[in-house]
Amino acid sequence: MAETLTIRPLTPEAFAPFGTVIEADPAAMRHINGGNTERYHALAEAEAVGEDAKVIINIFRGSPRIFPYAVDMMERHPFGSQSFSPIDDRPWLVIVAQDEGGRPGRPQVFRASGRQGVNYRRNVWHHPLMTVGATSDFIVVDRLGGGVNLEEYFFDTPFIVEQP
Repeated sequence: MAETLTIRPLTPEAFAPFGTVIEADPAAMRHINGGNTERYHALAEAEAVGEDAKVIINIFRGSPRIFPYAVDMMERHPFGSQSFSPIDDRPWLVIVAQDEGGRPGRPQVFRASGRQGVNYRRNVWHHPLMTVGATSDFIVVDRLGGGVNLEEYFFDTPFIVEQP
């Protein structure tokens, strides 16, 4: 029988085992451009290793998921981190799992505000982009280069996410 997953708020502390929450943190702010601009400095670090690796910037446009939603797979990227930062200021879901012997463990679900992004460290199990309610655009920073940088795992029994 499918297990229902609880949705929790996305906080830097809760997400720390998987990567970094990207948001305007006052502790990281400094003024630049003659005091006209607030720079929220070094909020996350992009990782790119392997043959001909480089960091690239993309826009992903995600269609909203239908709930209840069955989480039947997870993916990870062994050669690079991957960050998602929403452009449209709409809430979205982040689903991650700890590695358990080369496969994802029980997923954890976080509700991100439309002003929070995440940076998954390389090799972190996560579900593909999970938009809620409306089509949404994201700035995505990830790796381009040689080698297979995608590993997928399909659960025998899916996990269920109820309406957020």
